[in-house]
Amino acid sequence: MAGTVLELFDATSRAHAARPAMKRRLAGQWQAITWTEYREAVSRAARALVALGVEPGDGVAILATNRPEWYVANLAAMAVGARPAGIYTNSTPEQCRYIAEHARAAVVFVENAEALARLEGTGPAGGVKAIVTMEGTPSGPGRLDWQGFLARGEAAHEAERERRTAAVRAGDVCTLIYTSGTTGAPKSVMLTHANLAFIAECAQQILPVGAEDRLVSYLPLSHIAEQVASHLLSLATGACVHFVPSLEKLPETLHEVRPQVFLGVPRVWEKIQSGIETKGAEASPLRRRLVSWARRLGLAGGEADQQGRPRPWGYALADRLVFRTVRERLGLDQARFLVVSAAPIAKETLDFFQSLGLPIMEIYGMSECTGPATISTPSCYRLGRAGRVLPGTELRIADDGEILIRGPHVFAGYSADDAATREAIDEQGFLHSGDVGEIDAEGFLRVTDRKKELLITAGGKNIAPQYLEGKLKQIPAVSQAVAVGDRRPYVVALLTLDPARVAAEAKAAGSPARSAEEAAVCAVFRSHVERQVEAVNATLARYETIKRVALLARELSVESGELTPTLKLKRRVILERHRDTIERLYA
Repeated sequence: MAGTVLELFDATSRAHAARPAMKRRLAGQWQAITWTEYREAVSRAARALVALGVEPGDGVAILATNRPEWYVANLAAMAVGARPAGIYTNSTPEQCRYIAEHARAAVVFVENAEALARLEGTGPAGGVKAIVTMEGTPSGPGRLDWQGFLARGEAAHEAERERRTAAVRAGDVCTLIYTSGTTGAPKSVMLTHANLAFIAECAQQILPVGAEDRLVSYLPLSHIAEQVASHLLSLATGACVHFVPSLEKLPETLHEVRPQVFLGVPRVWEKIQSGIETKGAEASPLRRRLVSWARRLGLAGGEADQQGRPRPWGYALADRLVFRTVRERLGLDQARFLVVSAAPIAKETLDFFQSLGLPIMEIYGMSECTGPATISTPSCYRLGRAGRVLPGTELRIADDGEILIRGPHVFAGYSADDAATREAIDEQGFLHSGDVGEIDAEGFLRVTDRKKELLITAGGKNIAPQYLEGKLKQIPAVSQAVAVGDRRPYVVALLTLDPARVAAEAKAAGSPARSAEEAAVCAVFRSHVERQVEAVNATLARYETIKRVALLARELSVESGELTPTLKLKRRVILERHRDTIERLYA
């Protein structure tokens, strides 16, 4: 086992020297970067950081989309004993400056002039020695373009780079993960080389991934989920990472790359489900009957897989006639490991993909335990459960239902916040997750909700909003749902409408609406949705039922500040922004 990320990188880059480590799309073609070229770029960038005066313990901030330079800057910072810190690309100027200053960044890497503009005012006075732009040629003191930065990495600095790298120890902090913050200011999670090396070892032992495989990188690299799923997994296995230019390009990239591993947050899987259902609604009656028959076999086959029994007769035929086509159209026909993480996903969505021969493995974790705490694999999973605890770690459920985690993956604490660290890690070394869950007789974890997000009604009933929201999002016209009811007499919900499905649903309802804006104010369409909400209510306990709903004309978004960069709800922002609408629901 490698003791540091640098040792892991060195071993992998030498073992797979001529193989492609990364690929980026340039001028319509995939351009490969070999492991040898990758290692040389990291060494050169590390020498340049030495030349710029970066010292061990300094911060190095990165504000860029997923690209090779992000990986190079990240590893180069580690190689000189510095602490890289990613900044979300949609962060405001104030947030960018906050992280750069809080991380004590000596050098900041930005993607382009637009990103640079958000860091104006961050300069020598704030401790930043240089800002490096990955695209374009910036002007002004302390501003370097990428090639100009690399040119600083002269061979004369190699001895110091080697000395710094050799001095790195497993217990040293090697990266800062700034939580996206559904509430309040982000905290700086300090992860050590030992933390990351342990997760890399687990990945090698558990996951069906090898050097011949292809990965895609598209979720924010500032988040631990993407860092583990692409960056660290590649370092651990030698698999080649393909960078996706933007979320909009993901479907196209999946078709081109056909990855063996694919991680999607719940919102990504929900959008894929919506696209499949929209396409299915346009199929002929005969095709719809065929798909319905195949999906029944898909669910039965998935249940058999989980129980270790043979799949039912006819499953192979259903796979040939339906499932294979779906996988090919999605670009997932070669995928062996489909994953959901970063937030809870509705059981109905998992059932949907299972019925199409696409079982999705749930992984539960958080930044404070270096990503995964429990994991599901194709050979060991239970639909609706988040998997079993990682080997060599512990998982407990506290008396109040909170999930507690202990092991080599638990973080070193929050940077410059001892009080928050003491609150997160108890005297026995258990990390208090803030999530509520239960462990079944087979050792599988089920996460029910965030401890602080539980709704407690005026009648004293505890309600898990994400469970209700998952059910509401299965209504065909609904894209997002927010359950409201804390200290209220009953539960209500805000529902956004799926622009791609509104017209078809409106037509089925006899509504003249053809857009989300028109549907949100159409009485006929509202009645159509309310009938479907009543069908959801029939599956809930009486105190959980949704009494009233409001249809919103636009979807919640990262840009509006209502979602985190990993597409989780920012409840405090949403409740404040839609306060008048909510009050009308209780009037």
